[in-house]
Amino acid sequence: MSTVAITAADINKLRQMTGAGMMDCRKALTETNGDFEAAVDWLRKKGAKVAALRGDREAKEGVVIAQTTADNKTGIAVCISCETDFVSKNADFVAFAQSIADAAIANNVKNVDELNNVAINGAKIADLVNDKLASIGEKIGISKFERVDADYVASYIHGANRIGVLVGMNKAAAEAGRDVAMQIAAMNPVAVSADAVPAAAIERERAIVTEQIKNDPKMAGKPDEMIAKIAEGKLNAFFKESTLLNQAFVKDNGKTVGDYLKSVDSSLVVTEFKRVALG
Repeated sequence: MSTVAITAADINKLRQMTGAGMMDCRKALTETNGDFEAAVDWLRKKGAKVAALRGDREAKEGVVIAQTTADNKTGIAVCISCETDFVSKNADFVAFAQSIADAAIANNVKNVDELNNVAINGAKIADLVNDKLASIGEKIGISKFERVDADYVASYIHGANRIGVLVGMNKAAAEAGRDVAMQIAAMNPVAVSADAVPAAAIERERAIVTEQIKNDPKMAGKPDEMIAKIAEGKLNAFFKESTLLNQAFVKDNGKTVGDYLKSVDSSLVVTEFKRVALG
């Protein structure tokens, strides 16, 4: 297997992503042949400080728009990326991004390829993007696109168009939908509930916490059964912190998001969500 050259920029990028020390980051990237995701796992397994596993520190610039159809049955979230915040904060660029989102809604777009072929005033969006690139002098593009269809969809934009959230629900509940969308923007859950976490994500987390336990000097010589039991306990903590319904509700930490929804309407259900952030 070929060896990837690890550059100072790579090390700095991993430091920004994780908060780990320079030497730890160099070692992690060397051990994983430059694979950043694997390097983050390596650091966690070795017990290194990892400050922002799902943070937006590496976010590139741009504009995120999240909005719904008039009947709230469909929502789209789209990120129009650019290189600098000077461009992303420009009113004309924000309006350009909004026009693309409006076109996505008006044309019932389902993916980026469809969106690029939609016309605005006779010109395809792909061509308009290229024109904008030429006039601004920065690389821009439609970097992310998500869609949610449900009986009711709520949308929310956070932080001057830096994060967009869509929440699908089984019935109309505008205030609850906005509250849940704000929760998702702030806490970035991986799934609605523990049952909805992908099996691959569970196994990845199980491998990480198991390795952390094995590397703890206090656990030296302990039987595998004990280590496995402790790992399951850590997984349960992961589910509590990382799944929407089990998270502490940001507007009232005395209850979970699931408790909050029940207090609004015992039959109210979040069917899915999408979170689009810069980066």
